[in-house]
Amino acid sequence: MLIEVLKQAWSSLTRQPTRSFLTMLGIIWGIAAVALLIAYGSSLRSVVVASFDAFGKGAVICWPAQTSEQAGGERAGKKVRFEKADVEEIQQEAPLVKTVCMESVRRFPVSYGDRMSNNSIRGVCPEYGEMRNEVPSEGRWLSAEDEMERRRVVFIGYRLREKLFAGRPAVGETVRIGGVRFTVIGTMDLKIQDSNYFSSDDESAWIPYSTAGDLWDTRYASVLVYVPIAPRFEKLSMAQVRAAVAKRQNFSPTDERAIQMFGREQFRPIIDGITIGFEALFTFVGALTLGIGGVGLMNIMLVAVDERIREIGLRRALGAKRRHIRVQFLTEALVLTLAGGVLGILLAYGLAAAIGTMPFYGQFYDDNSGKGDIHMNISLSTVGISTVILLIVGLLSGLAPAIRAARLHPVEALRYE
Repeated sequence: MLIEVLKQAWSSLTRQPTRSFLTMLGIIWGIAAVALLIAYGSSLRSVVVASFDAFGKGAVICWPAQTSEQAGGERAGKKVRFEKADVEEIQQEAPLVKTVCMESVRRFPVSYGDRMSNNSIRGVCPEYGEMRNEVPSEGRWLSAEDEMERRRVVFIGYRLREKLFAGRPAVGETVRIGGVRFTVIGTMDLKIQDSNYFSSDDESAWIPYSTAGDLWDTRYASVLVYVPIAPRFEKLSMAQVRAAVAKRQNFSPTDERAIQMFGREQFRPIIDGITIGFEALFTFVGALTLGIGGVGLMNIMLVAVDERIREIGLRRALGAKRRHIRVQFLTEALVLTLAGGVLGILLAYGLAAAIGTMPFYGQFYDDNSGKGDIHMNISLSTVGISTVILLIVGLLSGLAPAIRAARLHPVEALRYE
């Protein structure tokens, strides 16, 4: 039965091949627009989220400030300073904190041969690399042995590596930081991220916190960096960290001005809302474009109903029921829609291959690798979403003509001239 209906639908459409093809053009361009816009929105979201996560998926940065409340006999305005004892207190009193690390930062000239650059030198713990997504492209990150033995080793960012080594291998080479010799143990590729503190990671160099004490006074850390046991505990962990430090330094645990904290998870709903909103907007615009093609299809199907009134009357007289007429015209609309959809998806693949990569973050970071740009890839999920939208448009476009054809009275249809 279904095969017979499809054969009849195809036969009806091939009677007017030019008209059928011109009708499909609107569907072809519409589904191509839907697929391309969904692909653009999906890639845009992935690039923005990746740059957001590059900072560190769960990292929270704590800056020492001044107290604003009187507590324990201490006056307001007391300076808060982070020490090793604060880290130990947090490890004991904050069960929602997975890892905590002191970070001390100073600017020093870094030289290699006749090349020199003035950059941020960061003294950190070995766990810092995982916390902040400092992934080596060559060599390795700082180890526990480096920290324990106060080794003079350094891990350098992408731009610093380019300034000093100009593309030559850096691992194993010796650089001078403030006149002190350090061995390069690892380097990092360009890191595309939407925020930094102190300086860009690409412009920084990292050394063991214990070794940093050979260059400057590291008794007081510039910041504390920690990761909660799970992202959903970020806000609760902030309260625990503040309470632990307040207990040791004798200020109110509710004094939020004493320690300024920046956590990524509190901004994630904003990032998700913006990127998902863009995806929805692009999908809606594509659906509107396809809807215009659907209006054209509806008009042509209404014309086809007027042209075939006597045929409809004859079929009704021979025993065809209203639902048969309705199914016939709906099938014709869907055949046109699906044929146009297949050609539209093929067109979308061709256009996506021709477009390839569209500049986005790359032009701001002078990156030619393309990892910060938008890639026009038509995924299976994109095809699936486009197909669902296509079927909805096809059904809605064929519904009105099908209902009109089914409502025709057989006798009046046979008398129609």
